[in-house]
Amino acid sequence: MKSLYDDKEATNYKTDLDLRVYTSRLLGRDASLVLHGGGNTSVKSTATNLFGETEDILYVKGSGWDLATIEAEGFAPVKMDMLLKMAELKELNDTDMVKYQRLAMTNPSAPNPSVEAILHAIIPFKYVDHTHTDAVVIITNTQGGEDKIKELYGNKVLIIPYIMPGFVLAKLIYDMTRDVNWDELEGMVLMNHGLFTFNDDAKKSYEKTIELVDKAEKFLEVKGAVLEIEEASSNIELLELAKIRKEISTLKGSATISILNDSNEAIYFSKQNIEKIATQGPLTPDHVIRTKRIPAILTTDFKADLAKYIKDYEQYFLDNKTTETLLNPAPNFAILKGQGTLSFGSNAKEANIIKDINDHTFEAILKAQKLGGYKALSAANIFEVEYWSLEQAKLKKSASAPEFSGKVALITGAASGIGLAIAKMLNSRGAAVVALDINPAVETLFNKADAVGIKCDLTSSDEINSAVAKCIKNFGGIDIVVSNAGIFTPSENLDELSDDNWQKSLNINLTAHQKLIKSTAPFLKLGIDPAIIMVASKNFPAPGKGAAAYSVAKAGQTQLARIAALELGEFGVRVNTLHPHAVFDTAIWTDEVLSARAKHYGMSVHEYKTNNVLKTEIKSDNVAELVCAMAGKAFAKTTGSQVAIDGGSDRII
Repeated sequence: MKSLYDDKEATNYKTDLDLRVYTSRLLGRDASLVLHGGGNTSVKSTATNLFGETEDILYVKGSGWDLATIEAEGFAPVKMDMLLKMAELKELNDTDMVKYQRLAMTNPSAPNPSVEAILHAIIPFKYVDHTHTDAVVIITNTQGGEDKIKELYGNKVLIIPYIMPGFVLAKLIYDMTRDVNWDELEGMVLMNHGLFTFNDDAKKSYEKTIELVDKAEKFLEVKGAVLEIEEASSNIELLELAKIRKEISTLKGSATISILNDSNEAIYFSKQNIEKIATQGPLTPDHVIRTKRIPAILTTDFKADLAKYIKDYEQYFLDNKTTETLLNPAPNFAILKGQGTLSFGSNAKEANIIKDINDHTFEAILKAQKLGGYKALSAANIFEVEYWSLEQAKLKKSASAPEFSGKVALITGAASGIGLAIAKMLNSRGAAVVALDINPAVETLFNKADAVGIKCDLTSSDEINSAVAKCIKNFGGIDIVVSNAGIFTPSENLDELSDDNWQKSLNINLTAHQKLIKSTAPFLKLGIDPAIIMVASKNFPAPGKGAAAYSVAKAGQTQLARIAALELGEFGVRVNTLHPHAVFDTAIWTDEVLSARAKHYGMSVHEYKTNNVLKTEIKSDNVAELVCAMAGKAFAKTTGSQVAIDGGSDRII
């Protein structure tokens, strides 16, 4: 491991807190040091209060912030004298600790200080860096882990036996270090938890972390804890993945994202003696909040496996509970024997966090096995963190989920215009989105954890099937299909209509929709409140001269939707159609085209755009709103319907 500290770049950071932000981000940049909100850092400085008095302040990472992206406002300013007095108390429950730490803050709008703020305060150095470094935690999670840490670091590092984070940990270290010469220490190792380093210089504190982690990584290499994993592939059926996701959603009581991890390492791990090595517990106890203590292990009889998991989890709860309330007992991840793993989340971000944690945990367990055997904390210790009052409070504070949270939506023609507006709106309302378009720009427009763009020729069954497969592997299933892609072919009267014009319109405006339904229907049958929304056209109920190729194809698309409603209704799949007209904020309606069309009808551009009964302009977002309604609760009991969105067309009315 190498230092990322850049002396030239560091000169841009003038204050103690600025440097604290800089080196915190260096730590957060490396996932082998901290993952998704893990770890915490601090700096001791001074501030002038309202009365002109100088106060000693601890700026400590605030709850909810991630070291990789933390800003200055992510550090909670807490009065040092209050924290040091709290350290002298004999007892302090966690709820009171949080309350009094907040009372000691100089900025009431800042986030809650880390639960380890008191510990940071009692370490007598300006900068304190705390990481959950993989290399060190791997060593602590093995048979004889403490002896291995002593062998590695000698007396340069203070070894702290595992104890719950918060006041009890701070109190233990406070008592252990009364007679310690801190200047002789390079750091502290918290067994099964992580590493602390400290110095009065930001660079030296950060680089001490890098040095100690580098030693741990080399120790693992010398001891033979190195992985050699061959290339592998999974042959699990896509429908099986959708069935598992459906069952998990049922058990959790809401739509759930399910991400397949079929990397070489995940498959290799799933082929090991997972009943033994994967059922001991997480790498560090804080991971339990995301992953639960252990995974479900799934075979071909996954329903029975899940039923057993829930029964075992409920027994784990009964064995360890005092006054706690049972959390949902469904697993947060599963191992598919010989096929890889699945991560479950209420949304794609949550499921991806679990996947990331698992990636590091699998590697750690495999290395620990080569170092004498993986040994996690006891179930009682893990339960204590999983049902910790502070974590329970976080769960209660979590905001209500967006309407489409946990749902998966596939939208065609999503690189521009109406399709782009629909995809963005569904995504903003919680859906994981797979956006298809023949335009490769869709891959740039949708390129994040919960929105994937795929270049796809919708006239090709193979390309559609490939896109659907990516959707299932990325998110577990399909709940919403918006069949939107289409083209408006050149106007030609019937006696002039070319075969190419006719066939191209039928291929894209009709056959492509049929191919999409054929490919997605098996997964929609396993969806959560599944729905198909057909984006057709006003040209079905009110065709125009010269538009035979387009109008006939759109009529066919509408009829296709009606038949789909009849065929899929028994599986709970709703199929509804909307007919937009004159949606002018799309790529084909340039200023030049609008001006020419308005002039042709003897209107101003505004008059042309509002030439309907309501005298209103229809925009892509208006269509997207209707799509969201059709995909959601408003249309929960409706199928086979057709709705115009055109401001009122006298030709249709």
